[in-house]
Amino acid sequence: MFVLGIDPGLTRCGYGLLRRAATNMPVFEARTAGVIETAKELAVEQRLGLLSVEVEGLLDEFEPSVVVVEKIFFQTNVRTAVSVAQASGVILAAAARRGLEVAHLTPNEVKLGVVGNGAATKSQVQEMVARLCGLAEPPSPPDVADAMALAACYLSSARLRSAIAGNPS
Repeated sequence: MFVLGIDPGLTRCGYGLLRRAATNMPVFEARTAGVIETAKELAVEQRLGLLSVEVEGLLDEFEPSVVVVEKIFFQTNVRTAVSVAQASGVILAAAARRGLEVAHLTPNEVKLGVVGNGAATKSQVQEMVARLCGLAEPPSPPDVADAMALAACYLSSARLRSAIAGNPS
């Protein structure tokens, strides 16, 4: 099962497609990861349109089983919060049109799940994602590492969710 983690943003939207590895180390296999960028000079509707095309392309090409999107938990900058919410909406709509399962995790949940500390720094998340995925270098920019961490966190808790749901696998 491939899981697509997405760290939504209008300027930079990180993504990472992972699945559980066949071995214990690395724990996860990264199929693809990157960042979708839109130019600040463009109108918001154009930027959202470009983001939509790129996200839909990822969903069509890689056909993930689940899309995990970072939940907007707290933002001090209202303008940033609005653009992140708009980007999230584009992503959620694309997943819904394909009937994909969608999960939402807060940044603190992801940091706790991946690093073991809900107050972990960006560099700690990047380092841990590199270790868990067997990467030679930490993913960069941090948006990519955050997206990969979202997918890793979801995959790490998949067995627990399955057991709670009554599925012994």
